[in-house]
Amino acid sequence: MTEYAWRDEAAPIGTGPSQVSRLFEPAELGDLRLPNRLVMAPMSRNRAAADGVPEPIMATYYAQRASAGLIIAEAATPNAVGQTYPNIPAIYDQAHVAGWRQVTDAVHAAGGRMFLQVQHGGRVGHPDNSGLTPIAPSAVPLPDTIVTPSGRQSAVVPQPMSLREIDATVADFAAAARNAIAAGFAGVEVHAANGYLLHQFLAQNTNHRNDAYGGPVTGRIRFAVEVAQAVTEAIGADRVGVRISPAVPVNGMDEGDTDNIYPALIDALAPAGLAYLHVVFASPDQPLFRTIRDMWPGTLIANPALPWPGPFPADGGKDKGEQLLAAGADLISLGRGFLANPDLVQRLRTGAPLNPLREEGMFYTGGETGYTDYPALTTARHRAGTLQHAAI
Repeated sequence: MTEYAWRDEAAPIGTGPSQVSRLFEPAELGDLRLPNRLVMAPMSRNRAAADGVPEPIMATYYAQRASAGLIIAEAATPNAVGQTYPNIPAIYDQAHVAGWRQVTDAVHAAGGRMFLQVQHGGRVGHPDNSGLTPIAPSAVPLPDTIVTPSGRQSAVVPQPMSLREIDATVADFAAAARNAIAAGFAGVEVHAANGYLLHQFLAQNTNHRNDAYGGPVTGRIRFAVEVAQAVTEAIGADRVGVRISPAVPVNGMDEGDTDNIYPALIDALAPAGLAYLHVVFASPDQPLFRTIRDMWPGTLIANPALPWPGPFPADGGKDKGEQLLAAGADLISLGRGFLANPDLVQRLRTGAPLNPLREEGMFYTGGETGYTDYPALTTARHRAGTLQHAAI
């Protein structure tokens, strides 16, 4: 055991109760009854096999975090060309379904509830990862290097999608959703955020099309709306969420007309009666967040704007989450807090200190370190008691 891990396990345990918070109130999401309003946000961890099949260690990781009101599992690709990075899980064939079934069975046995995020990388991909040239709305490459099995490489120019490829991709999302239900998930989250394919259609700097899927707002939202509609038809609206990231520049995104594109998208999605809308990097001070809350008729999940990169807040985002609840959000998603604390709900509820977040390099390296070896409070108490007994 490393010295760093020793300090993790021997960290002092708080005993004082936290202030009463709406974060710990139960909530409803379609047919699901959530024991609290804390959602584990989807976070890629690169622990799947090279062919996209979830590994057994992923079942351990998610089951450890089953006390979350809802887990949204990491992005899974709906087809081969949609793969982003190495060791990303997929959900387009029966081997993927079987692998994910082990994960959902473990989470259900631990009392948890789980959605799967479905993500197509678009231009965020590389032939060395998928064996295929990435496809995207337009031939605009990612302005950055991308991780491959042989190290970081320059991004390639993506192939602009034909209308046939657009139709096929919509169908692949629907098939992926059906596979997710077969794998035991309660629903799926359509990823239209963070610079991946659906977001690339929304943004002016990545969508230079002059057909029905480009140009004005009505054209640029069309693909995202068609994907959401197809997924809804496949598994039912109460099993479908959509994630958006207004004005978030990750992966070189610049929407150009953020204040116009998202109200139009929400107006198009709202009548479908989806399970939720998930807003990334949200702040109650953002006028657009207030607009979204006013326009969206259903459950709104808000992911707080926390420093990144930068120091992780000692409260794990609890204060920001409470502010967003007060501003109208229904559920709060947290990422790094759940990454480092399998029992984050208990820690926030009781005021216990959080595990230190280890180096970012451990997020994606594979194996147990920085993944399943973060201690829970019971583990830390046992370790501290053993040390105390040994010192007597």
